[in-house]
Amino acid sequence: MAVSGHNTCIRNCCHFPFVIFLIVSGLNIRAQQVEQKDIVDVVSGMFHKKITLPQPDSLKIKPGKVYYAFLPGVGYKLVTSVTAVASINASFYLGKISNTYLSSITTYSEYSFVYHQIIIPVVSNIWSEGNNYNFLGDLRYYQYPSYTYGLGGYSSLANADPVSYSYLRVYQEALKHISNDFYAGVGYNLDYHYNISDQGDGDHVQFEQSYNGNTPKTVSSGLVLHFLFDARKNVNNPPRGYYASLTFRSNFTWLGSDNNWESAILDFRKYFKLSKNSDNILAFWSYNWFSFGGKVPYFDLPSNGWDTYSDLAREYIQGRLRGNNLIYLESEYRFGITRNGLLGGVVFVNAQSVSDYPDNRFQTIFPGAGAGLRIKINTLSRANFGIDYGFGNEGSGGLFFHLCEVF
Repeated sequence: MAVSGHNTCIRNCCHFPFVIFLIVSGLNIRAQQVEQKDIVDVVSGMFHKKITLPQPDSLKIKPGKVYYAFLPGVGYKLVTSVTAVASINASFYLGKISNTYLSSITTYSEYSFVYHQIIIPVVSNIWSEGNNYNFLGDLRYYQYPSYTYGLGGYSSLANADPVSYSYLRVYQEALKHISNDFYAGVGYNLDYHYNISDQGDGDHVQFEQSYNGNTPKTVSSGLVLHFLFDARKNVNNPPRGYYASLTFRSNFTWLGSDNNWESAILDFRKYFKLSKNSDNILAFWSYNWFSFGGKVPYFDLPSNGWDTYSDLAREYIQGRLRGNNLIYLESEYRFGITRNGLLGGVVFVNAQSVSDYPDNRFQTIFPGAGAGLRIKINTLSRANFGIDYGFGNEGSGGLFFHLCEVF
């Protein structure tokens, strides 16, 4: 069983009693209406008070006005067990809607009652007026007792090795519009793992300590060159368009990195709206992550669930597969259930592979599949609350809760 977790929105949060209450209430109050509705409309109907939000094409929308999606509650995932969660997504336009993409800032705080984990990320995707600049940020603090499973595609759940560490991530990029939907820019990435300690006993293989040489901390500090094509307009839930990103990262000892090493990430997404009369969408995602040029610290190696929004292979526990290189492909069909847009659904299939260690050959494939329910949180920003069930190899699988779409 696994739950994996954060697109410009949030993963890994379960607000189950609150959400079920809203689903039932929304169906009773609003299901027969064709006008598009979200949870705000459901709540206002329950208390007989009208709360009006402008539609995306309304002239009332002003640049700088912020639209929120907020969900507090109690959550659960395999790595953290029972957690307290507070999730917030803020979406806004910094220019005219006709020529400016939707900007988004997402954060959540999560505390594990059982394992005493603390997780606090702040992820931002900001578009300036007229889309002249795109600013990307990813700030995180983790206090993270968890598990690791070794390197390569032949690792096993039976070899789970408990490990504990603290983690600080500082990623910031600035991209400039070049032409049409093409952007290019530079940035800085810092991955700092510290207070690393292997918690296993004699029955556990100490993968991390063996690979990293028993060091209590690792630092990867590097410069980034980023090329981006983005024609999605709405990053929370793209109705159509495409996204292609190529990122080169070079880590240098003169910047404080433990070793000189490099990585490249190719991320491609395509969205097809299947009918003019519905919002049904067929989406494809390819994510390929390669490292080379030196020894990469263990926790910085390509691994499922450690992409920017922790979305890769949601059927598997975060860090289940790890190696010098990773390739991933997913397809998802998104469809409406109610005519008012309050409820929707998805079905998805994916496959991933990591290279073996140390020969770097791809010899295994880990498939996954599942389905899910979508509940509209905010009609304007197209933000949904998602409840997915997925399953994979070795009995991996489980429920997954998140704000916004997985990709």
